[in-house]
Amino acid sequence: MPYSPQNLAALEVLMQFSSPTGLEGIKIHKTAAPELISAAKYLFEGGFITQVDGGYLTQLGIETTEHAHSLFYLLNSGNDA
Repeated sequence: MPYSPQNLAALEVLMQFSSPTGLEGIKIHKTAAPELISAAKYLFEGGFITQVDGGYLTQLGIETTEHAHSLFYLLNSGNDA
């Protein structure tokens, strides 16, 4: 089952959190790409982030972002060659 464009945009937003601890927030500006604005809204409505335009990670968001970061590093670990 492939990732949908909405899934990929949500992952892109989650990857903007430099640390999955929930201590640092982000802001998706009104001038951001429409798919990122939509993804932030989707993540907010799903309980992953605290504000419709970013904010901080919730506990669910922290766990999800940890997985997103892990997946990113696993997929990119073989690209050093």
